[in-house]
Amino acid sequence: MGRSASTLGKIQALLADGKPRNSRDIAHELGCGDGATAQALRRAWEAGSVLRTAQPIQVTEKRRRGRAGTSTHLRSYHLYNISTGENETFISKCKFVSFSKKYLDARGGGGHSKAKTIRDFLSSSSSKAFYSTEVAQNLNSSGVKVRDVMSCVRRLEARGLVYVRGYRSNERQTPFKEGYLITCIDSNKPREKAIEEAVQRTDDALAGRAATSPIIQRVHRIRDIILATTKTRDIVAQSYLATELACSTHELDGAVQRAMQLYPDLKELKIFNNYRYFYHSSMADEDLRAAVDLKQNYIRIEKGRDNRIGHNWEAAVEWFVDKFTTGASFREQPHRTTGMDSRRITLHLIRSVGGRRMNAEVDRVWIVTPGLFSPPTTYVLECKWGIVRKQDLDEFLNVLRWSTDFGVDTPDGRQLKQGVTGVLAASAFNPKERVRVGNQIVNLASYAGRLNVSLLKAADFNEKLRERGCGSKVTIQHVCRVAKDENEVRELLDVIWHRPADAEKTASEVVSKNESLYQFERILERSSA
Repeated sequence: MGRSASTLGKIQALLADGKPRNSRDIAHELGCGDGATAQALRRAWEAGSVLRTAQPIQVTEKRRRGRAGTSTHLRSYHLYNISTGENETFISKCKFVSFSKKYLDARGGGGHSKAKTIRDFLSSSSSKAFYSTEVAQNLNSSGVKVRDVMSCVRRLEARGLVYVRGYRSNERQTPFKEGYLITCIDSNKPREKAIEEAVQRTDDALAGRAATSPIIQRVHRIRDIILATTKTRDIVAQSYLATELACSTHELDGAVQRAMQLYPDLKELKIFNNYRYFYHSSMADEDLRAAVDLKQNYIRIEKGRDNRIGHNWEAAVEWFVDKFTTGASFREQPHRTTGMDSRRITLHLIRSVGGRRMNAEVDRVWIVTPGLFSPPTTYVLECKWGIVRKQDLDEFLNVLRWSTDFGVDTPDGRQLKQGVTGVLAASAFNPKERVRVGNQIVNLASYAGRLNVSLLKAADFNEKLRERGCGSKVTIQHVCRVAKDENEVRELLDVIWHRPADAEKTASEVVSKNESLYQFERILERSSA
């Protein structure tokens, strides 16, 4: 009693200045323990010596956890003030009251707490498994939120009373889309039997959906597809995997790389040093050779139209460069392959870049000399009919860096020679792609600018056609699709440019003239399907 009376006297003396304080501050100023101070304040409140806030005050606190980082907690506390005999008073808009059972907190025995509400709900439905969001929805009328559910469930899990399930990886467990799956463990049954039943309940709840992380799902699916295809003595295209998995290119690349690491019996090959295919090591050599031959024939046929349009795109870009660049001198190179444009340049590489080992091709190279006393600038063009990503930019720049023509060794590593500028032309660039550069997140265009690579889009060329007076139906993409070859692209653009009012009519005439070509391409595509 003497010690308690002494603590009470110290509390009253401290609060006599009329300044409200919380339990932690009082303990710090008195030099007492937090627990002892909290108990003394509770007794003082019940005895009428102090007043307490009617409602707890909630603040968000951050606590440092050493190597574990920083954790965030929601702290609830009361303020205390000296009592002069009144039952309630207001200080700084806070209501202070004397002791009454109606002001007791649920956690202090004053009512039905959220934790007890959650425990009762799980116990009453022990034969089922619930997602954390389902528990919160069922107990919404009691003020229970998802964060309340998991904070309570983690305490119950530590005591072995519930089983919690989520996506499992090597290092941790993450929630499903609907939250963690929770079910009770029957303490009246043998432990092994109770856990087995709990797992079975979560299996039933997960029926029809995967119970592992998305990347593991993709890895397993990739292996299954490759195994099944190998049994039919065939090989699997990367494009087929992308269609089956319905994921982004980045997600597919990560899953394929992980699958090859986990399962060494999965093999990869490239056809025409470009198209990726996969098979299982159990495939016989003669079956593999036959499958590769079939795919080569398929690619020659199916990609014929794509190759035509791709080459037409190169000619279209070249035409605009030639039209709008004063003093452009295109570099030419003879080729052994018949029909290959002499303006396509083969570069020699001093190291491999991507799928290119000793050589790499660029679509055009031209030199511009601004004036008599100005140094010439060399522009190297790479064309792509499709959407360009960061990976395409990086690979193009690496080709230039590691080529004997345009790269040079520097103290900072391999760099472009002075006066060399890369130009990447594409039908479109991914507008949503973001690239981290140091501490900044930039879009693809800004990233290209930092690499000294210029970007040319189909929209840029279409804008020039509109300025010239061409109708909206005539686009550079349409020109590339309808022209039979690169020469016809140049001829068609010349006519359109000189007679913009007749552009749509001219394009229609080309379509009519080349209808047999389009029909032949469609026949080839159907026969190869």
